[in-house]
Amino acid sequence: MITEAYSSFFKELAQNNHKEWFHANKKRYEKDVKTPFLNLLDAVLPTLKDWESKIDEDSKKALFRINRDIRFSKDKSPYNTIMKAGFSPGGKKSELPGFYLGIDAENIHVGGGLFMISTPELKHLRYHIAENAEALLSIVEQTDFVQNFGKLKGEKAKRLDKELMPVSKKTDLIFNKQFYAMAEFPLAPFYDSESLVDEVLNHFEAIRPLNTYLNKALA
Repeated sequence: MITEAYSSFFKELAQNNHKEWFHANKKRYEKDVKTPFLNLLDAVLPTLKDWESKIDEDSKKALFRINRDIRFSKDKSPYNTIMKAGFSPGGKKSELPGFYLGIDAENIHVGGGLFMISTPELKHLRYHIAENAEALLSIVEQTDFVQNFGKLKGEKAKRLDKELMPVSKKTDLIFNKQFYAMAEFPLAPFYDSESLVDEVLNHFEAIRPLNTYLNKALA
C-alpha cells in the first residue's frame, strides 16, 4: 500500500519539477507512487461497482495523468505533485456524479458529487432542488456527512431565475453551480496500512446519498 517512499517522491518532485529529474526517477515513480496508488484503487473499486455497476472496473481508466496541461497556465511545471482518480459511470471526466480520490505528499483528499455540469443540466437540477429541497438538506445536514465533509461545496452563481428565488430563503444551495464534498486528512498515519482502504470507503459511503440524489435529479 502507500508508504513513506510515496511522500518522499512527491516532496522531491516539488523541488525538481522538470523532465530531466522525472525521467531519471521514473522507476521510483512506477514502484513507489503509481503502483501502490493503483493497488489502492483496485481495493476500493469492487465496492464502488456494487454501488454503481456502470463504473468502469479498470482502475487505470480512473487515473488522471501526472502530466499537467500547461497550455493555458502561467505555471509551466510539467508534472502534478498529486495522484488523482475519478470514479463515475461516465468516466473520470464525466458530468455525472461520482467519487474522487487524490493523494499528495502529505494529505489524502476524498470526496465526490458533481464537479462539472452543463448549463441546461444545471437548470434542470435547480428546478429539481426547488421541488425537493428538504431531501437535499437532509443529506448534507446528516451527521455522517457533516463529520466527514463539513458543508457541501461548489461555486455559486450571482443570479437566479426569478421563480427560483423563493427557494433561496430555504437554502442558498439553489445558487450552486457545483455540488460536491471534499475531505482532507494526513497521509502519514496510513503509511503501509490496509486501514486506508476502509477510511476511503467510509468517506465514499458518506457521499453516496448525495450522488443518489443528484443522479435522480439528472435522470
